[in-house]
Amino acid sequence: MTIPTSEGTAVATPRWQPLDAAQRRVLGVLIEKAKTTPGGYPMTVNSIVTGCNQKNNRDPITAYDDFDVEKALSELQELGAVKEIDWVGRVPKYKHLAYEWMGVRPVELAVMGELLLRGPQALGELRARAARMEPIEDLAAMKPTVSGLLERRLMIELSPPGRGQIVSHNLYPASELTALRGGQGHAGRGEPATEEGRGGPEPPSAGASIEPGSGATVSPGSGIHAEVAELRAQLERLAARIERLENQGG
Repeated sequence: MTIPTSEGTAVATPRWQPLDAAQRRVLGVLIEKAKTTPGGYPMTVNSIVTGCNQKNNRDPITAYDDFDVEKALSELQELGAVKEIDWVGRVPKYKHLAYEWMGVRPVELAVMGELLLRGPQALGELRARAARMEPIEDLAAMKPTVSGLLERRLMIELSPPGRGQIVSHNLYPASELTALRGGQGHAGRGEPATEEGRGGPEPPSAGASIEPGSGATVSPGSGIHAEVAELRAQLERLAARIERLENQGG
């Protein structure tokens, strides 16, 4: 299977596989910054550290240092998800290869980037956050994107379809997927990945929680939850806009 990228070229069969928490955060930051602050992309290690540890649009909040980020970058390069740019004696910079690595289109990559940064979340808040990077008018407009990611097992459903549904990416290692299985699983589309990146246990119910350090806590969806999530996402979009303006001013 080949999929066109944002540059209009075809890409090879996806090579994605499970990532640990640091790898997911670093890849998510590269995806986000490439779309929201292209003037600062590709990124240095220091800028990636800052992006990983920022307070807005991150769950959990982290305190990674240069060593943590450099290690994750090295591992992601070995996996073919990240590339170091040769700046001829200048500070090394890095770019993601996520379009090819996951085999996704621009809107799909925006959705996956948000899931990598925050883990499980309601579709409503996911739509609002991903819209910072690519236009997604409403949940109806997002439905084909979600369906495509579920069919290709890049996304999993953690609660039944409907208002407040919880979803996540499918790049968790087996140990974290075990934690995601707490309670009775919802047999939805998208199977959690094994260490080989395919198949695995059923996803959990909407009330299941993730072990500390894995990225987020899954909570039951509701109408109120969706509305609060939408407001929170709007604040995060404003914070991202301020960040872009500050970068331009600097």
